[in-house]
Amino acid sequence: MKKDFPMQRRDLLTTTSALGALFSLGIPLAPAAYAQTVGKTPVRGGMLTVAVAPEPTQLTSANLTTMNVGMVSSKILEGLVSYDLDLKPVPALAESWQQAADGRTLTFKLRPKVLWHDGKPFTSADVAWTLEEVWKKLHPFGRAAFANVEKVETPDALTVVIRLSSPAPYILNYINTYGAQILPRHVYEGTDVLKNPANNAPIGTGPFVFKEWVRGSHVRLERNANYWGRGPQGEQQPYLDGLLVKFIPDAAARTVALEAGEVDVALGSIIPLTNLNRFADKKKFTINLDDGRYLSTIFLLQFNVRRPHFQDKRVRQAFAHAIDKNALLKMVFLNYGKVATGPVPSSVVNYYSKDVKHYAFDPKRAEALLDEAGFKKGKDGKRLKIGLDFDGFGGPIGARSAEFLKQSLARIGVDVELRSADTANYLRRIFTDQDYDLMTSSLHRLPDPTLGVQRLYWSKNIVKGAPWTNGSGYSNPALDKVMEAAAAEPDEAKRKALITQWQQIVQEDVPLIELIEQTWVTVSNARLKKQNLQGDGLFASYADTWLEAGH
Repeated sequence: MKKDFPMQRRDLLTTTSALGALFSLGIPLAPAAYAQTVGKTPVRGGMLTVAVAPEPTQLTSANLTTMNVGMVSSKILEGLVSYDLDLKPVPALAESWQQAADGRTLTFKLRPKVLWHDGKPFTSADVAWTLEEVWKKLHPFGRAAFANVEKVETPDALTVVIRLSSPAPYILNYINTYGAQILPRHVYEGTDVLKNPANNAPIGTGPFVFKEWVRGSHVRLERNANYWGRGPQGEQQPYLDGLLVKFIPDAAARTVALEAGEVDVALGSIIPLTNLNRFADKKKFTINLDDGRYLSTIFLLQFNVRRPHFQDKRVRQAFAHAIDKNALLKMVFLNYGKVATGPVPSSVVNYYSKDVKHYAFDPKRAEALLDEAGFKKGKDGKRLKIGLDFDGFGGPIGARSAEFLKQSLARIGVDVELRSADTANYLRRIFTDQDYDLMTSSLHRLPDPTLGVQRLYWSKNIVKGAPWTNGSGYSNPALDKVMEAAAAEPDEAKRKALITQWQQIVQEDVPLIELIEQTWVTVSNARLKKQNLQGDGLFASYADTWLEAGH
């Protein structure tokens, strides 16, 4: 992969001019073709070809929530629930659940007669072991999400009882295949979970069975003939014979493959926004903006506060004033999203607060703050020379936004060198080696701040080598106390006040700059049909999916 992806001013202007053309084509704002499946008889057979980019580093999400991992593993492994378009949990491996009146006990009833792909029965022991040994210890969100879990009881093979030290209602927002993927205890117990071969050749309960992973090319999955799922008429799922997940690193090649019918669906905004006008014909294609609703993603710029030049919050505040978020939204994101104003996105309506410090685009104020912090311009007009790591799996968005930020910071005398890498090296640099100044990424906030926001600021989540944790190294004991109090507060009004307080602290300290509330775009062939709409559709199992004939 190239070290960086330079974009000149003329490229930004070309992108901006494409904006009007894009919207004039009437790109659909809902998954229209999916919605037409009600009352239709599913078609059996066929291989669905899915494009995912870049190639995952492993094929299990129980300890790694990188999107490209989850978009593949969710077809093989499962969680207790999935989420509808209103982000309410619906049954998956759990048939039902109940919360005690005091909020301290959660009881799940599991589906009977579910088998792992190796023929062993799925039981409550698998759930209990995965929670205690993987989610709580190794999962990026898990330390916060399951912090209140005191013990897990399994009174019988189909019952899981979770005992909590204090109420944790947010757990019900995080037990799908993305947040809490269940692993087979008999395969992992007694091994090093992170090095277990099953991470790359998973044994699951899902609708598709792992068959092969040809590195640099594809993953092939085949229909699970013993799958537990049933359709509306009681018919066995899945309908498809299998899935071929292709890894196509070049964005232009992905676009051409989808147009030509060589790919049926492209997940996770891997079709460049500037190319969406090529898929505006609703008879041929579907553009879905709902699949990523559950994630509540914010695109951000993060400081490594271990660096001496970023330990003064005035420097971080200066960078915040130097970035024109509205221009970034229009030029790079083509208005697919909205400007972020703080750590909790506006889509999380119960906890979002406008009552926080805002950093208007103000280069003069930015320069004044840098002067105050002692970083005055030299004879060459430069104040600082720093690096910016951007994620290669961000595709064109990652590259273009990095160039936009480089130009923005240059205006206040900060010289930025861009650095990109493949997924594994990017994660190693940020979270293991801590060898970076700035980084950009799209990080998910989820329906509750304790789940998706706390992990980024909590000092207990500074865990070397653990991806998507507190990679900035930011530590504020006062904030820790507020976040921990919010996580355990049963009174909703008091909890909301605590979460507002923590947003205020974070916006004052700015260890990272929230830039854009991102919209995820799925583009598919109109032949793709799905029975159930999902707010977490990027991680759908595709058990209820088929390819309609006649196109």
